[in-house]
Parts: sequence; structure tokens; C-alpha cells
Amino acid sequence: MTTPQTTAAADKLDFKRILPIFVIVLVDLMGLTIIIPLLAFYAAAFGADPFTVGLLATAYPLMQLFGGPLLGSLSDRYGRKPVLLVSQLRTFVGFMLLGLANALPLVLLSRVIDGLTGGNIVVAQAAITDSTTEKTRTQGLGLIGAAFGLGFILGPVISGIALGVGGNNYHVPAFVAAAFSLTSVLLTSFWFKETLPADRRGQNRQGGQNMVAAAWRALRNPLIGALLALMFLQQLVFYGFESLLTLFTLTRLGMNAFSNALVFVFVGLILVLVQGKYIGPWSRKYGERRLIYAGLGLLAIGLLLTAFTPGQPVPWYSQSEMLRELSQAEASSGQVNVTLPDDSATGWLGFVWLMIAMIPASIGGGILSPSINSLITKRISAAHIGGTLGVSSSLVSAANAITPLIGGTVFQFLGASAPFLIGGVMMGVLLLAAIRHVQPGPEESILSPVG
Repeated sequence: MTTPQTTAAADKLDFKRILPIFVIVLVDLMGLTIIIPLLAFYAAAFGADPFTVGLLATAYPLMQLFGGPLLGSLSDRYGRKPVLLVSQLRTFVGFMLLGLANALPLVLLSRVIDGLTGGNIVVAQAAITDSTTEKTRTQGLGLIGAAFGLGFILGPVISGIALGVGGNNYHVPAFVAAAFSLTSVLLTSFWFKETLPADRRGQNRQGGQNMVAAAWRALRNPLIGALLALMFLQQLVFYGFESLLTLFTLTRLGMNAFSNALVFVFVGLILVLVQGKYIGPWSRKYGERRLIYAGLGLLAIGLLLTAFTPGQPVPWYSQSEMLRELSQAEASSGQVNVTLPDDSATGWLGFVWLMIAMIPASIGGGILSPSINSLITKRISAAHIGGTLGVSSSLVSAANAITPLIGGTVFQFLGASAPFLIGGVMMGVLLLAAIRHVQPGPEESILSPVG
């Protein structure tokens, strides 16, 4: 018999059960978020132009395209823990190689190695799905986004400290990232408890054998096809925003790696609030479908605002000092192939404008991915959750692999604002398409009353 007490309990997320997954993901992501603000500068120090920066950004998600579905399906068959361990060990190897790199091809190889197992987030999503109910799933999956948020707060700060201690040696943060990756291996080994019972393993033996066929079958599913297509298309735009933001702030506002850390910390704070506190109540009250609409609209606004950021360098910018930072880095080729702004008229306008633009962009980004994935898990059978989330992850990786090359080319030939302007318009079009094609489903019958 269901009582008000049991119903209330089912509405609450079991944080004790989720905590190990959250902490492991956070520590794992710390390594990634230490590196993200530096990649454009790392590449620029080797003499890379915007197109080459895009190529470097493509390597990681291109490998995720193959790794995501395979890891998800393997976790359905063998359990979440062993798959997490293997993927985390290879990420550790990738960061170590990045730290040892003395040429751009080695930097590229390190991203390839890490990308092959970088789809382990899908395994963490599956573990959270194992540990939540339909009412708490969006909040549970949102905690992965909150881990990203905390990572964006702590990672860039640690990266800045490592750069300060290492005298702007870009290799030092890579070794620090490797240390966090090794810590995540130890946490998974000794703290994480398997979430997929033995009697539920191996029920889906089709996933991972043919990724293209699996993605095609999922896209043709009338319940989730539109959601998977939306995941791909919104990521096609959003990853361009993520991968080109530091290059944009460098060329438009003269912001170095440490200055960009301020932006990432601000974005991280917003993500933590949205995904750690608000997304659960919002999803129960309004439903994932409405949150998807809101996320698309907010991202459109944020991208358009970013595109029109005034080209006034930050007050602390010095062109000569920026050139010295890039040329004196241990990795430097001695040649800088990106355009730096003039420092004759610095001020606060551009920086303040950009930070305002980050508010709707961060809220929209914080809402979208967990809402789409949560809605997907509510419209498929439990036996196919890991595999389907793997397809979702592979579509995200495919978008991530395509976008930096396109974005880098557009950035180089049409200007710094063009990728963000085009992205904002595309997000608006996706919002209209989502309103038409993402229809209400049976899961909305369990929503809390609005009011």
C-alpha cells in the first residue's frame, strides 16, 4: 500500500547512494577542467592557428564517438565498475603524455588516447539511472552537471596556481590533471559499489556491436528519436561555444589563461546552483520537456550576446606581456599565429558584457543535457538504458568532432563573432523545432502540481 510517507520518500533523491558516483565524477572531471582553459593557449604556444586549434579540439570528441556507445554497452553487460576503472586508467595515461609532450603531434595523440575512454561519463550516467527513480532521475543526472560546475570552479583555479608555481609552464597543469585522474581510479577501486545487479547484466547484447546501426535504430524510435536528434543538433552548436570561448576571449578581450579562469569559475558557480539545487524541483514541477524549451531559448540569448561582446580589452591586458607569456612557455615554437588586440584602449565594458552573456548561456547549458537524457531514460526499457545513453553520448561526440573544425574555420575566415552569431540563430531554430516535435509523453502524468 502506498502512503503519503512512501510517496514523499520516492520524490527525494537518495544522496547517500549517489554520493560516491558524484565524488568520483567530480575528481575525474577535475583533470579535464584543469586542461580545458589551457588547450587553446597550449596550441597557440606551438604556433597553431585557429583552424589547428579546432583540429586539436576535434580529436577528443572524435574518439569519444567510438568509445561512448562501446563503454555504455559494456557496462550493461559486465557492470559499471570494471568499465569505469579501465576508462579512468587510460585517461591517466593520456594526461601523462600531454605533460610530456614536446611537439603538437604528441598533444594531439594525448587527446586521442583520452578521448577513446572519455565516454566514461555515460557509464556514470547509467550508474545514476540504476540508483534513482523516475521522479528523481533528472536531479540525479543533473548532479553530473553540478560536478562539471564544481570542476569549472576548482579546475581553473588549480590550473592557475600550477601555472604560477611552474612559471607559465603549460606542462605542469597536465601532470596535476594526471594526479586527479589517478585519484579517481583509487576512489572507484575502493569506494564505488556496483549499481547494476548481476541478474540485470547482459540483457542487451546488441549494443556496441554496430554503433551506426544502434544509433539508426534509436533515432527511428518514435519515443526517443526526436530527443536524440535534438541532443546532436544542440551539441553541434554548444560545443562550438565551449571550444572557441577561450580563443574568442584571447583575440577579442586579450584575456590570458588566468583571466579565462575567472570566466570558468563564474560559469561553474551558475552550473552548481542550477544542476545541484534547482533542476530537481524544476523537473518535478514543469517536466523535462518544458526545461528543454527553456534551455534552448536561454542558450540562444547567451550565444547572441557573446557574439556582440564589445572589443575592448580588459584593463589588465598588455599585448607585449601576452606575447611574452605565449613565447616563453616551455612548449613554445616561438611563433604566435592568432591575432591579439591592441592595448591602447582597455576597459571593463567587454569583460562585464561577456560575464552577463554567460548567465543565460550557463543556465541554458545546465538545463539541457540532463533534461534530454532524463527524458530518454523514461521512454525506454531498463535493459537498454546504458546502450541508449551510449548512443546519446556518441551523437554528442559526433557533434563535438564536427563543430571545432567548422567553428575554427569560420572563426579564422569570418571573424571571432561569426561562430557565436550563427550558433545563436541555430539555437532559436532548434527551439521552434523542439516545440513542434518533442511531444508530451506518459511521464508527465507524474509531475507535481504547478502552482
